Amino acid sequence: MDYEVVGRMAKIFGTSGEILKTVGNVLEVAAKVLKTSAMFGLVGNMALAYYLDNIATKCKTLSETCIEMDNDLQGAIRALRDGDYSGSTRFV
Repeated sequence: MDYEVVGRMAKIFGTSGEILKTVGNVLEVAAKVLKTSAMFGLVGNMALAYYLDNIATKCKTLSETCIEMDNDLQGAIRALRDGDYSGSTRFV
């Protein structure tokens, strides 16, 4: 295993996870604003709010997956580098 390459890949997953989490939070705030404006007669905003909520949920789920991959790859690097081969078969 090339530790540097796998480490960069893990870092990309971690960064992507954090960005997706932020995007999900921003979309949730935007959906709340749209839901609030829908109470004042802008009914079309309610449909857009539900659409944004759906995207926000998917962003947060993907964020958790990316962060998990970051942790798994970092763990695989540590295990292989330190001589613990019991978890190294996860990616084979």
